[in-house]
Amino acid sequence: MTSDDTNSPIRGGTQEKSASLLNRTLIVFLAGMILANIASRMNHPMIPLYVQSLGASVQQVGFFFTITSVVPLVFQILGGFVSDSIGRLKAIAIGSVAGIVGYVLYITAPSWQWLIIAQGISSLASCFVAPSFQAFIAEQSTEETRARVFATVESIYMVVGVVGPPIGGLVSQKYGYRAMFIVAGVFYGIATIIRVVMARNTKSKSVEPGRHGFNLAGLKQSVGQMAALVLAGGAVTWIFISDGVFDVAMSISGRLEPLYHSSIIGLSNVEISSFASIFHGTMMVLLPLGGWFADKAGERAGIVVGHLFFAAGALVFLFGNMYAHFAIVSILYGIGGSLMSPSYNSLISKVVPLNMRGVAYGLFSTSLGFISLPAPYIGGIMWKLLGPKAPFFVPLIAGLVVTPLLWLKLGQTIDTPKAHIS
Repeated sequence: MTSDDTNSPIRGGTQEKSASLLNRTLIVFLAGMILANIASRMNHPMIPLYVQSLGASVQQVGFFFTITSVVPLVFQILGGFVSDSIGRLKAIAIGSVAGIVGYVLYITAPSWQWLIIAQGISSLASCFVAPSFQAFIAEQSTEETRARVFATVESIYMVVGVVGPPIGGLVSQKYGYRAMFIVAGVFYGIATIIRVVMARNTKSKSVEPGRHGFNLAGLKQSVGQMAALVLAGGAVTWIFISDGVFDVAMSISGRLEPLYHSSIIGLSNVEISSFASIFHGTMMVLLPLGGWFADKAGERAGIVVGHLFFAAGALVFLFGNMYAHFAIVSILYGIGGSLMSPSYNSLISKVVPLNMRGVAYGLFSTSLGFISLPAPYIGGIMWKLLGPKAPFFVPLIAGLVVTPLLWLKLGQTIDTPKAHIS
Protein backbone atom coordinates (compact mmCIF):
# COMPACT_ATOMS: atom_id res chain seq x y z
CA MET A 1 0.00 0.00 0.00
CA THR A 2 1.48 3.32 -0.99
CA SER A 3 0.65 6.74 -2.38
CA ASP A 4 -1.18 7.19 -5.65
CA ASP A 5 1.99 8.26 -7.47
CA THR A 6 3.30 4.67 -7.48
CA ASN A 7 0.38 2.80 -8.97
CA SER A 8 2.07 1.29 -12.01
CA PRO A 9 1.70 -2.51 -12.33
CA ILE A 10 4.57 -4.74 -11.31
CA ARG A 11 6.41 -6.20 -14.27
CA GLY A 12 9.55 -8.17 -14.94
CA GLY A 13 11.49 -10.52 -12.68
CA THR A 14 11.52 -10.97 -8.95
CA GLN A 15 14.02 -8.20 -8.25
CA GLU A 16 12.01 -5.69 -10.23
CA LYS A 17 8.81 -6.67 -8.39
CA SER A 18 10.52 -6.31 -5.02
CA ALA A 19 11.90 -2.90 -5.99
CA SER A 20 8.43 -1.73 -7.01
CA LEU A 21 6.84 -2.93 -3.78
CA LEU A 22 9.55 -1.64 -1.48
CA ASN A 23 9.99 1.89 -2.76
CA ARG A 24 10.72 4.66 -0.27
CA THR A 25 7.08 5.65 0.12
CA LEU A 26 6.03 2.10 0.81
CA ILE A 27 8.81 1.54 3.36
CA VAL A 28 7.61 4.54 5.38
CA PHE A 29 4.03 3.38 5.05
CA LEU A 30 4.96 -0.16 6.14
CA ALA A 31 6.42 1.30 9.32
CA GLY A 32 3.09 2.94 10.07
CA MET A 33 1.14 -0.21 9.25
CA ILE A 34 3.35 -2.36 11.46
CA LEU A 35 3.04 -0.01 14.44
CA ALA A 36 -0.74 0.27 14.06
CA ASN A 37 -1.22 -3.47 13.74
CA ILE A 38 1.07 -4.31 16.66
CA ALA A 39 -1.26 -2.10 18.70
CA SER A 40 -4.40 -3.83 17.46
CA ARG A 41 -2.93 -7.32 17.91
CA MET A 42 -1.91 -6.46 21.46
CA ASN A 43 -5.49 -5.94 22.57
CA HIS A 44 -7.47 -8.18 20.19
CA PRO A 45 -7.21 -11.45 22.20
CA MET A 46 -7.66 -9.59 25.49
CA ILE A 47 -10.82 -7.59 24.70
CA PRO A 48 -13.25 -10.38 25.72
CA LEU A 49 -11.39 -10.77 29.02
CA TYR A 50 -11.34 -6.99 29.56
CA VAL A 51 -15.10 -6.81 28.97
CA GLN A 52 -15.61 -9.69 31.42
CA SER A 53 -13.31 -8.06 33.99
CA LEU A 54 -15.63 -5.03 34.04
CA GLY A 55 -18.57 -7.18 35.11
CA ALA A 56 -19.97 -8.72 31.91
CA SER A 57 -21.21 -12.30 31.80
CA VAL A 58 -20.35 -14.67 28.93
CA GLN A 59 -23.71 -13.93 27.33
CA GLN A 60 -23.10 -10.19 27.70
CA VAL A 61 -19.67 -10.59 26.09
CA GLY A 62 -21.44 -12.13 23.12
CA PHE A 63 -23.90 -9.23 23.10
CA PHE A 64 -21.00 -6.76 23.24
CA PHE A 65 -19.45 -8.10 20.04
CA THR A 66 -22.85 -8.41 18.37
CA ILE A 67 -23.82 -4.79 18.93
CA THR A 68 -20.37 -3.45 17.99
CA SER A 69 -20.56 -5.36 14.70
CA VAL A 70 -23.11 -2.79 13.52
CA VAL A 71 -20.38 -0.24 12.77
CA PRO A 72 -18.44 -2.37 10.23
CA LEU A 73 -21.76 -3.39 8.70
CA VAL A 74 -22.69 0.23 8.08
CA PHE A 75 -19.33 1.75 7.22
CA GLN A 76 -17.22 -0.97 5.56
CA ILE A 77 -18.66 -0.42 2.08
CA LEU A 78 -18.55 3.35 2.59
CA GLY A 79 -14.88 3.06 3.52
CA GLY A 80 -14.20 1.19 0.30
CA PHE A 81 -16.09 3.81 -1.69
CA VAL A 82 -14.10 6.61 -0.06
CA SER A 83 -10.91 4.74 -0.96
CA ASP A 84 -12.01 4.41 -4.57
CA SER A 85 -12.90 8.09 -4.69
CA ILE A 86 -10.22 10.08 -2.84
CA GLY A 87 -7.28 7.66 -2.72
CA ARG A 88 -5.97 4.89 -0.50
CA LEU A 89 -3.74 6.92 1.84
CA LYS A 90 -6.35 9.59 2.54
CA ALA A 91 -8.98 6.98 3.38
CA ILE A 92 -6.53 5.27 5.74
CA ALA A 93 -5.75 8.56 7.48
CA ILE A 94 -9.46 9.17 8.09
CA GLY A 95 -9.85 5.76 9.67
CA SER A 96 -6.74 6.20 11.82
CA VAL A 97 -8.12 9.30 13.50
CA ALA A 98 -11.19 7.29 14.53
CA GLY A 99 -8.87 4.61 15.89
CA ILE A 100 -7.17 7.13 18.18
CA VAL A 101 -10.53 8.18 19.65
CA GLY A 102 -11.33 4.53 20.27
CA TYR A 103 -8.13 3.98 22.25
CA VAL A 104 -8.85 6.99 24.46
CA LEU A 105 -12.30 5.61 25.24
CA TYR A 106 -10.93 2.13 25.97
CA ILE A 107 -8.49 3.57 28.51
CA THR A 108 -11.07 5.73 30.28
CA ALA A 109 -14.19 3.48 30.11
CA PRO A 110 -15.75 3.11 33.62
CA SER A 111 -17.86 0.04 32.74
CA TRP A 112 -18.19 -2.63 30.06
CA GLN A 113 -21.16 -0.78 28.56
CA TRP A 114 -18.87 2.16 27.78
CA LEU A 115 -16.58 -0.22 25.94
CA ILE A 116 -19.35 -0.67 23.36
CA ILE A 117 -18.77 2.94 22.28
CA ALA A 118 -15.00 2.46 22.29
CA GLN A 119 -15.16 -0.71 20.20
CA GLY A 120 -17.66 0.81 17.79
CA ILE A 121 -15.51 3.86 17.09
CA SER A 122 -12.35 1.74 16.85
CA SER A 123 -14.04 -0.40 14.21
CA LEU A 124 -14.16 2.62 11.91
CA ALA A 125 -10.40 2.38 11.45
CA SER A 126 -10.54 -1.06 9.84
CA CYS A 127 -13.55 0.02 7.74
CA PHE A 128 -11.32 2.51 5.94
CA VAL A 129 -7.95 0.75 6.14
CA ALA A 130 -8.78 -2.82 5.06
CA PRO A 131 -10.42 -2.08 1.67
CA SER A 132 -7.68 0.42 0.79
CA PHE A 133 -4.93 -2.04 1.67
CA GLN A 134 -6.32 -4.89 -0.40
CA ALA A 135 -7.29 -2.73 -3.38
CA PHE A 136 -3.82 -1.22 -3.55
CA ILE A 137 -2.09 -4.60 -3.56
CA ALA A 138 -4.27 -5.67 -6.48
CA GLU A 139 -3.22 -2.55 -8.38
CA GLN A 140 0.45 -3.39 -7.85
CA SER A 141 0.38 -6.80 -9.53
CA THR A 142 -0.33 -8.66 -12.72
CA GLU A 143 -3.01 -11.36 -12.89
CA GLU A 144 -0.35 -14.07 -13.23
CA THR A 145 1.41 -13.09 -9.99
CA ARG A 146 -1.42 -11.49 -8.02
CA ALA A 147 -1.89 -14.19 -5.39
CA ARG A 148 1.87 -14.30 -4.76
CA VAL A 149 2.03 -10.51 -4.39
CA PHE A 150 -0.90 -10.59 -1.95
CA ALA A 151 0.79 -13.40 -0.03
CA THR A 152 4.20 -11.71 0.08
CA VAL A 153 2.88 -8.39 1.35
CA GLU A 154 0.55 -10.05 3.85
CA SER A 155 3.37 -12.21 5.15
CA ILE A 156 5.31 -9.06 6.06
CA TYR A 157 2.36 -7.87 8.13
CA MET A 158 2.07 -11.20 9.93
CA VAL A 159 5.01 -10.16 12.10
CA VAL A 160 2.60 -7.88 13.95
CA GLY A 161 0.54 -10.90 14.93
CA VAL A 162 3.66 -12.61 16.24
CA VAL A 163 4.91 -9.63 18.26
CA GLY A 164 1.69 -7.92 19.34
CA PRO A 165 -0.21 -10.60 21.31
CA PRO A 166 2.66 -11.54 23.67
CA ILE A 167 3.19 -7.88 24.52
CA GLY A 168 -0.51 -7.50 25.21
CA GLY A 169 -0.61 -10.67 27.29
CA LEU A 170 2.42 -9.71 29.38
CA VAL A 171 1.36 -6.10 29.99
CA SER A 172 -2.25 -7.02 30.82
CA GLN A 173 -1.22 -9.83 33.16
CA LYS A 174 1.34 -7.74 35.04
CA TYR A 175 -0.11 -4.21 34.94
CA GLY A 176 -3.76 -4.60 33.95
CA TYR A 177 -5.86 -4.09 30.84
CA ARG A 178 -5.88 -0.28 30.95
CA ALA A 179 -2.09 -0.21 30.94
CA MET A 180 -2.14 -2.50 27.92
CA PHE A 181 -4.41 -0.08 26.05
CA ILE A 182 -2.15 2.84 26.97
CA VAL A 183 0.88 1.08 25.46
CA ALA A 184 -1.12 0.08 22.39
CA GLY A 185 -2.45 3.63 22.07
CA VAL A 186 1.08 5.02 21.97
CA PHE A 187 2.00 2.66 19.12
CA TYR A 188 -1.17 3.53 17.26
CA GLY A 189 -0.67 7.26 17.81
CA ILE A 190 2.77 7.16 16.18
CA ALA A 191 1.32 5.19 13.28
CA THR A 192 -1.47 7.74 12.85
CA ILE A 193 1.03 10.60 12.67
CA ILE A 194 2.91 8.76 9.90
CA ARG A 195 -0.32 8.09 7.99
CA VAL A 196 -1.66 11.63 8.27
CA VAL A 197 1.66 13.14 7.16
CA MET A 198 1.81 10.80 4.17
CA ALA A 199 -1.79 11.58 3.22
CA ARG A 200 -1.10 15.33 3.38
CA ASN A 201 1.97 14.92 1.21
CA THR A 202 0.14 12.90 -1.43
CA LYS A 203 -0.16 14.92 -4.60
CA SER A 204 -3.66 15.38 -5.93
CA LYS A 205 -4.42 13.38 -9.03
CA SER A 206 -7.21 13.62 -11.53
CA VAL A 207 -9.81 10.87 -11.36
CA GLU A 208 -8.64 7.80 -13.26
CA PRO A 209 -10.62 6.68 -16.31
CA GLY A 210 -13.65 4.65 -15.20
CA ARG A 211 -13.38 5.80 -11.57
CA HIS A 212 -16.39 7.62 -10.13
CA GLY A 213 -16.34 10.84 -8.14
CA PHE A 214 -16.95 11.14 -4.41
CA ASN A 215 -20.68 11.80 -4.34
CA LEU A 216 -23.96 10.07 -3.52
CA ALA A 217 -24.60 9.20 -7.16
CA GLY A 218 -21.24 7.47 -7.39
CA LEU A 219 -21.94 5.51 -4.19
CA LYS A 220 -25.34 4.38 -5.50
CA GLN A 221 -23.77 3.36 -8.80
CA SER A 222 -21.03 1.30 -7.15
CA VAL A 223 -23.39 -0.41 -4.72
CA GLY A 224 -25.85 -1.15 -7.54
CA GLN A 225 -23.14 -2.66 -9.70
CA MET A 226 -21.84 -4.79 -6.82
CA ALA A 227 -25.37 -5.97 -6.02
CA ALA A 228 -25.79 -7.05 -9.63
CA LEU A 229 -22.55 -9.05 -9.47
CA VAL A 230 -23.53 -10.68 -6.18
CA LEU A 231 -26.93 -11.73 -7.54
CA ALA A 232 -25.67 -12.90 -10.93
CA GLY A 233 -24.92 -16.44 -9.77
CA GLY A 234 -21.27 -16.40 -10.81
CA ALA A 235 -17.99 -16.43 -8.91
CA VAL A 236 -18.84 -13.24 -6.97
CA THR A 237 -22.04 -14.86 -5.72
CA TRP A 238 -20.26 -17.91 -4.34
CA ILE A 239 -17.42 -15.89 -2.86
CA PHE A 240 -20.03 -13.82 -1.06
CA ILE A 241 -21.95 -16.86 0.19
CA SER A 242 -18.88 -18.79 1.36
CA ASP A 243 -17.30 -15.74 2.97
CA GLY A 244 -20.57 -15.01 4.74
CA VAL A 245 -21.07 -18.53 6.06
CA PHE A 246 -17.46 -18.66 7.26
CA ASP A 247 -17.83 -15.24 8.90
CA VAL A 248 -21.02 -16.26 10.70
CA ALA A 249 -19.52 -19.53 11.94
CA MET A 250 -16.33 -17.93 13.23
CA SER A 251 -18.27 -15.02 14.79
CA ILE A 252 -20.36 -17.47 16.83
CA SER A 253 -17.28 -19.10 18.35
CA GLY A 254 -14.27 -16.86 17.80
CA ARG A 255 -14.94 -14.16 20.38
CA LEU A 256 -15.62 -16.80 23.04
CA GLU A 257 -12.37 -18.68 22.55
CA PRO A 258 -10.38 -16.61 25.10
CA LEU A 259 -13.15 -17.16 27.67
CA TYR A 260 -13.11 -20.92 26.97
CA HIS A 261 -9.34 -21.03 27.26
CA SER A 262 -9.44 -19.11 30.52
CA SER A 263 -12.49 -20.41 32.40
CA ILE A 264 -12.74 -23.98 31.08
CA ILE A 265 -9.12 -24.96 30.31
CA GLY A 266 -7.49 -22.70 32.92
CA LEU A 267 -4.87 -21.02 30.74
CA SER A 268 -3.17 -17.72 31.63
CA ASN A 269 -3.34 -14.48 29.64
CA VAL A 270 0.16 -15.06 28.29
CA GLU A 271 -0.74 -18.56 27.14
CA ILE A 272 -4.00 -17.35 25.56
CA SER A 273 -2.28 -14.51 23.72
CA SER A 274 0.37 -16.90 22.42
CA PHE A 275 -2.20 -18.66 20.24
CA ALA A 276 -2.52 -15.52 18.12
CA SER A 277 1.27 -15.43 17.77
CA ILE A 278 1.35 -19.06 16.66
CA PHE A 279 -1.43 -18.42 14.15
CA HIS A 280 0.25 -15.35 12.66
CA GLY A 281 3.69 -16.92 12.76
CA THR A 282 2.38 -19.85 10.76
CA MET A 283 0.82 -17.49 8.23
CA MET A 284 3.97 -15.39 8.02
CA VAL A 285 5.97 -18.45 7.01
CA LEU A 286 3.41 -20.11 4.75
CA LEU A 287 1.65 -17.20 2.99
CA PRO A 288 4.18 -17.07 0.13
CA LEU A 289 3.60 -20.80 -0.40
CA GLY A 290 -0.15 -20.22 -0.31
CA GLY A 291 0.13 -17.51 -2.94
CA TRP A 292 2.28 -19.72 -5.15
CA PHE A 293 -0.22 -22.56 -4.76
CA ALA A 294 -3.14 -20.31 -5.77
CA ASP A 295 -1.28 -18.95 -8.82
CA LYS A 296 -0.32 -22.44 -9.96
CA ALA A 297 -3.26 -24.62 -8.95
CA GLY A 298 -5.94 -21.95 -9.14
CA GLU A 299 -7.77 -19.86 -6.56
CA ARG A 300 -10.51 -22.48 -6.21
CA ALA A 301 -8.02 -25.07 -4.95
CA GLY A 302 -6.52 -22.62 -2.44
CA ILE A 303 -9.93 -21.65 -1.08
CA VAL A 304 -11.25 -25.21 -0.75
CA VAL A 305 -8.10 -26.69 0.82
CA GLY A 306 -7.90 -23.71 3.18
CA HIS A 307 -11.46 -24.34 4.37
CA LEU A 308 -10.58 -27.99 5.01
CA PHE A 309 -7.68 -26.97 7.28
CA PHE A 310 -10.01 -24.68 9.25
CA ALA A 311 -12.45 -27.57 9.66
CA ALA A 312 -9.62 -29.77 10.90
CA GLY A 313 -8.65 -27.09 13.42
CA ALA A 314 -12.24 -26.86 14.66
CA LEU A 315 -12.27 -30.63 15.18
CA VAL A 316 -9.06 -30.57 17.23
CA PHE A 317 -10.46 -27.66 19.27
CA LEU A 318 -13.47 -29.74 20.33
CA PHE A 319 -11.25 -32.52 21.70
CA GLY A 320 -8.55 -30.24 23.14
CA ASN A 321 -7.97 -30.10 26.89
CA MET A 322 -4.44 -28.70 27.22
CA TYR A 323 -2.23 -25.93 25.84
CA ALA A 324 -0.52 -28.11 23.20
CA HIS A 325 -3.85 -29.07 21.62
CA PHE A 326 -4.89 -25.46 21.12
CA ALA A 327 -1.44 -24.60 19.78
CA ILE A 328 -2.07 -27.24 17.09
CA VAL A 329 -5.45 -25.60 16.41
CA SER A 330 -3.67 -22.28 15.82
CA ILE A 331 -1.23 -23.93 13.40
CA LEU A 332 -4.06 -25.56 11.43
CA TYR A 333 -5.92 -22.24 11.28
CA GLY A 334 -2.70 -20.56 10.15
CA ILE A 335 -2.24 -23.05 7.31
CA GLY A 336 -5.86 -22.55 6.28
CA GLY A 337 -5.52 -18.78 6.34
CA SER A 338 -2.30 -18.94 4.31
CA LEU A 339 -4.18 -20.76 1.56
CA MET A 340 -7.49 -18.91 1.72
CA SER A 341 -6.40 -15.28 2.06
CA PRO A 342 -4.34 -14.86 -1.13
CA SER A 343 -6.79 -17.04 -3.05
CA TYR A 344 -9.86 -15.04 -2.05
CA ASN A 345 -8.14 -11.67 -2.53
CA SER A 346 -6.72 -12.64 -5.92
CA LEU A 347 -10.03 -14.03 -7.17
CA ILE A 348 -11.99 -10.95 -6.05
CA SER A 349 -9.55 -8.65 -7.84
CA LYS A 350 -9.99 -10.64 -11.06
CA VAL A 351 -13.78 -10.78 -11.11
CA VAL A 352 -14.46 -7.19 -9.97
CA PRO A 353 -13.73 -4.10 -12.15
CA LEU A 354 -10.80 -1.89 -11.13
CA ASN A 355 -12.94 1.13 -10.22
CA MET A 356 -15.03 -0.97 -7.80
CA ARG A 357 -12.32 -2.86 -5.92
CA GLY A 358 -12.48 -0.73 -2.79
CA VAL A 359 -16.24 -1.21 -2.53
CA ALA A 360 -15.84 -4.93 -3.30
CA TYR A 361 -13.26 -5.53 -0.57
CA GLY A 362 -15.42 -3.50 1.80
CA LEU A 363 -18.41 -5.66 0.94
CA PHE A 364 -16.58 -8.94 1.40
CA SER A 365 -15.05 -7.73 4.65
CA THR A 366 -18.59 -6.99 5.80
CA SER A 367 -19.75 -10.34 4.41
CA LEU A 368 -23.34 -11.33 5.19
CA GLY A 369 -23.50 -8.59 7.77
CA PHE A 370 -27.14 -8.66 8.78
CA ILE A 371 -27.07 -12.45 9.18
CA SER A 372 -23.78 -12.53 11.10
CA LEU A 373 -24.71 -9.56 13.27
CA PRO A 374 -26.28 -11.61 16.12
CA ALA A 375 -23.71 -14.40 15.82
CA PRO A 376 -21.59 -13.60 18.94
CA TYR A 377 -24.74 -13.21 21.03
CA ILE A 378 -26.04 -16.53 19.70
CA GLY A 379 -22.72 -18.09 20.67
CA GLY A 380 -23.15 -16.78 24.22
CA ILE A 381 -26.67 -18.23 24.42
CA MET A 382 -25.44 -21.60 23.09
CA TRP A 383 -22.71 -21.60 25.76
CA LYS A 384 -25.27 -20.96 28.49
CA LEU A 385 -28.00 -23.37 27.33
CA LEU A 386 -26.06 -26.19 25.66
CA GLY A 387 -22.67 -26.05 27.34
CA PRO A 388 -19.32 -24.33 26.73
CA LYS A 389 -18.42 -26.54 23.75
CA ALA A 390 -21.63 -25.93 21.82
CA PRO A 391 -20.57 -22.75 19.91
CA PHE A 392 -17.40 -24.47 18.70
CA PHE A 393 -19.29 -27.14 16.76
CA VAL A 394 -20.55 -24.48 14.35
CA PRO A 395 -17.27 -23.79 12.42
CA LEU A 396 -16.74 -27.52 11.91
CA ILE A 397 -20.24 -28.08 10.54
CA ALA A 398 -20.06 -24.97 8.34
CA GLY A 399 -16.71 -26.03 6.88
CA LEU A 400 -17.90 -29.51 6.03
CA VAL A 401 -21.03 -28.15 4.32
CA VAL A 402 -19.48 -25.26 2.38
CA THR A 403 -16.30 -26.94 1.11
CA PRO A 404 -17.83 -29.38 -1.43
CA LEU A 405 -20.25 -26.69 -2.65
CA LEU A 406 -17.36 -24.32 -3.29
CA TRP A 407 -15.43 -26.93 -5.23
CA LEU A 408 -18.39 -27.56 -7.52
CA LYS A 409 -19.71 -24.03 -7.93
CA LEU A 410 -16.40 -22.21 -8.34
CA GLY A 411 -15.36 -24.86 -10.84
CA GLN A 412 -18.37 -23.89 -12.94
CA THR A 413 -17.83 -20.14 -12.75
CA ILE A 414 -14.06 -19.49 -13.03
CA ASP A 415 -11.42 -20.55 -15.49
CA THR A 416 -9.19 -23.51 -14.74
CA PRO A 417 -5.54 -22.66 -13.87
CA LYS A 418 -3.27 -21.82 -16.75
CA ALA A 419 -0.28 -23.70 -15.39
CA HIS A 420 0.34 -26.93 -13.56
CA ILE A 421 2.34 -27.20 -10.35
CA SER A 422 5.91 -28.13 -11.10
